[in-house]
Parts: sequence; structure tokens; C-alpha cells
Amino acid sequence: MTSILVKPSSKLNAPTLRHLPSGLTIVAEQLPVDAVNLSLWINVGSAVESDEINGMAHFLEHMVFKGTDRLTSGEFEQRIEQRGAVTNAATSQDYTHYYITTAPKDFAELAPLQMDVVLNASIPDQAFERERFVILEEIRRSQDNPRRRTFQHTTELAFDRLPYRRPVLGPTSVIEALAPQQMRDFHASWYQPKSITAVAVGNLPVDELIQTIEDSFIRLKPEAVSLPHPPSPIAELPFPQITRREFVDRTLTQARLMMIWRVPGLVGLHDTYELDVVSSILGHGRTARLIKDLREDRGLVSSISASNMTYRHQGIFCISAQLPIENVEPVEAAIVQHLCTLQSDFVTQAELTRVCTQVANHFVFGNETPSDRAGLYGYYQSQVGALEPAFDYPNRIQSLTVADLQAAVQKYLPTKAYGVVVIKPEA
Repeated sequence: MTSILVKPSSKLNAPTLRHLPSGLTIVAEQLPVDAVNLSLWINVGSAVESDEINGMAHFLEHMVFKGTDRLTSGEFEQRIEQRGAVTNAATSQDYTHYYITTAPKDFAELAPLQMDVVLNASIPDQAFERERFVILEEIRRSQDNPRRRTFQHTTELAFDRLPYRRPVLGPTSVIEALAPQQMRDFHASWYQPKSITAVAVGNLPVDELIQTIEDSFIRLKPEAVSLPHPPSPIAELPFPQITRREFVDRTLTQARLMMIWRVPGLVGLHDTYELDVVSSILGHGRTARLIKDLREDRGLVSSISASNMTYRHQGIFCISAQLPIENVEPVEAAIVQHLCTLQSDFVTQAELTRVCTQVANHFVFGNETPSDRAGLYGYYQSQVGALEPAFDYPNRIQSLTVADLQAAVQKYLPTKAYGVVVIKPEA
């Protein structure tokens, strides 16, 4: 067992990292705020699923709260609420995240309950069948959501074979066919120590935070089950040419334009910083280039934004706009022209300074609460395998030069090879 006090470049953070022989990773930090957050990050999301069980990870997130041998269904939430604590969970493509936030005096009592429901979910048959209808209704609502539909069309174009092209919720046909024992096997295979990062941040001594987690885990550790895991995916090649897909959506009153490029993911973290800055220069804030030009000055779009979405094995650089259908072609041409300008002319020092300031301030503002810090630590430790990149992010951004940004745009955002999704209102 090893315990390391991480020494980040930021004076804001000083977590302790401990690796247990079982494979469990614990991150803990005392923060002088009258609360404690326990976050459990499981390295399992929809990306590890086969097509035949697509949606299992999210369904399991729901079933975790349906009881264990020690806790009846609903007892966990009841005991949490009695103490004025809060709990929630979320499933993504690359991870599942469970958390509770408690008063420091209640942490030793409530943390083992959180560990119990996550590690020892019983997944009873009757509760499984009842929850299946909840999941199916969630899928139906997502399909009725224009924003979700637009995102799904975009990911299906962005990824030809990587599992990120599939919805986290899964399709109705798959959810209808899943069986409780399949979920029990999935849980036993993936919810194992080596897949879990437990993060505790709040106003208790670090040794006490770690000991509470360690004691809870030893007492509740599930029996290991070995099932075959899929091999790590390989990133897809960039678009070879401009690739278009068009759809009609009768619920829309304005068109949607999505322009996408395949870019590095977390496995190529060092190549993502420049693209984060470029997305801010193009589409974050009223003074961003695309917003000022296409919305504020020319009025061609109702909204426009740029984002660098980073999954573990691949990323998507996406420019999205909501606009009148007749403006789709001129707006796409204008976006291409903005990228050409970035490729040939330097970003101004004023723009770079603005973005660096935004990033640094965002980092500070996102370090204020126990849940903020637990989220920061859990994400980087579970997804990247290290805490240092979280602390070093502002410094990496601030060290970039205008030449770095220009090179990244030239390499990753070509103007003659990208994906385009256009969703038109019904005529």
C-alpha cells in the first residue's frame, strides 16, 4: 500500500493519493468547508458495452439504488435524507459517477452506505422489471428532445466504429431484452477495485477520510468475477473529405448546423490544450470571433458555439449553430473562412490573454467546494490515470503561444475535410 502527498503547481490543491493492494485508488484532501463529498468513479460507461447490451451501464446506475443484502430498496436514500445529505449519480460513455455530500459528523456513518449500494447491489428481479419501464420512458423522452436528437446525429457521423456513436441510454429494443442476470454479471465483472477511484474531500483529517473508505471497502468488497473485457479501441482517422448528412425535423422552427472534426482524446491529452483555446477564441463569450461576427454583427445565426469534446479514445471539435435555413450555406462558408484566417494569420495576443485569464479563473472558481474538487480529482485520476494534469491545466494553457494555436488549427481543423450535419425544419 502506497500513500503519496501530491504536490501540484497550484497552491489551491494538496490531495493525498493512496493505492491499496486490492487495486482501489483513494484520493483525499481536507478542505475547511463544513461538508464532505465522497465520489466513486467507476471506469465503466457505455463505451465498454457490446451492441447486444448497449445501455447496460446506465440501467445499472439506476439499479444500484434498489438495495443490497444490508439495505432494503429505498433505505439508502431514506438514511441519506434523514441526515440532510444529498446523493446522485451519472453515467457517461467512459465512466459512471456516484456521490454523496454529508456533514463531516455524518461521514463515517454514511460513507459505508454509499460503498455498500455501489459495490453490493443485489439487482432483484422484480425491481429490475419495474425500473426497466423507467429507463424506457427516459429513452422516449430523449428521443422527443431536439437537442438530444441533434447530438445523436452528430456522434453517428463523428464515429464510424468507435462505441461513442451509440447512445448512453441504449436503444429500446436492447433494454426490452436485457435480463437481470446479465446485469449481475456485468456488475460483478466491472465494479471491481481496479476500476474504482474513491475521492473524499471535506473538513475531516485526511487519515480519517482514507481510513473510513478503506474500512468500508474491506468490509464490503465483492467477490471478484472474471469476464472477458473488450480490447481498447483505436482512434479513427480524420475525415478524408467533406462528408455531409441532412435530416428533416418537424419539431424545429430553425435549422441546426453542426461542423465536426475528429481530434485527439484523453489518450493524447498533450494535444488537446491548443484545441481548448481555439474553441474559446471561436465560440466562448460575446467577443469570441464566431459569435461577434455571425450573431452580433451580421445576425446570421440565433446562436453559435464551439467546443472541444474529449472522450478517452477520441475527441470531437464541434461548431454548432442555430439559424434560419436560408443561412446554412453562407454560415458554413463564413466558418470555413474564419478557420482559414486562423491557419494563415496569428491569433492576437489580446485574444490569447483573454482566454488564458478565463481558464485560470475557471480553475479557481471550480475549486471552491468539496464536490468541485472531488469531481476534478476523480475525473483526472480515473480517466487519465494521474492528478497532475488537473493542477497543471492553467499553466499548460498559459504557456501556449500563438504559433502553437496556428499549428493545431492547421493540423486538426482542415477546411476541406470535415463532417457536416444539417437538420432542417419541415417545409
